[in-house]
Amino acid sequence: MPELPEVETTRRGIAPHLEGREITEVIVRQTRLRVPVPADLVDRLVGARVLEIRRRAKYLLFSLEGAEAMTLLWHLGMSGSLRIARIGELPKKHDHIDLVLDNGAMLRYHDPRRFGFVDWLAGSVEQDRRLARLGPEPLSAAFDGQRLYSLSRGRRLAVKPFLMDNAVVVGVGNIYAAEALFLAGIDPRRAAGRISAERYDRLAAAAKEVLVAAITQGGTTLRDFVGGTGEPGYFKQRLNVYGRHHQPCRRCGVELRLVTLGQRASVFCACCQT
Repeated sequence: MPELPEVETTRRGIAPHLEGREITEVIVRQTRLRVPVPADLVDRLVGARVLEIRRRAKYLLFSLEGAEAMTLLWHLGMSGSLRIARIGELPKKHDHIDLVLDNGAMLRYHDPRRFGFVDWLAGSVEQDRRLARLGPEPLSAAFDGQRLYSLSRGRRLAVKPFLMDNAVVVGVGNIYAAEALFLAGIDPRRAAGRISAERYDRLAAAAKEVLVAAITQGGTTLRDFVGGTGEPGYFKQRLNVYGRHHQPCRRCGVELRLVTLGQRASVFCACCQT
């Protein structure tokens, strides 16, 4: 599933081609996504100008100006990608939506599993039900060790699913939670409420470090993720624990262990993470 670095990589890849441009044509080949494609998508998008593309958690928000100001919400789901395609480039089997722009660029949405969606925001961004209860962005000043420590008091939940809770902080998914916990030296099975403020400071710093590194490398391509320019992400080569169960720890050489936490596979080093 595309996580925050993959979505941010996508945003950075497509924004220069879309911002300030007018949408001249919309092609919808498949309407049955996780949320049905709005029936008025074509009518509302054609002639609208893309003012800005932002990211909130794993959502992309297209601020548009047309007959009325509006915001388009796009989520990539489990297997979706948005990339810039060439005009005339033949669509593949799972290429569901194209946005054609007045500069000759074309934004193409590809989603084999169809778990992603595109929809209009109802009302303000801050009040939309999908965004209103989200925690802070992990790379913002609002996310730090003190927040983790305060919210974790009395919690018996394991620290890894706690860190992945979008009400605590957005966008720290399975891959990056595992990597951050390794860098911080924290066992992912440890109860969130039993971790000290000092260790949470290290964990918050590690989460930021991992996410920045992943964004710099264009995200992590495990199956078919590509960024906005069609390039895969290269952070996979830097993974310390995720997907490496039964392989030796890069730090100490001990075989990495695999457990299930919150119904998600979790790999860690029992020697380096305590």
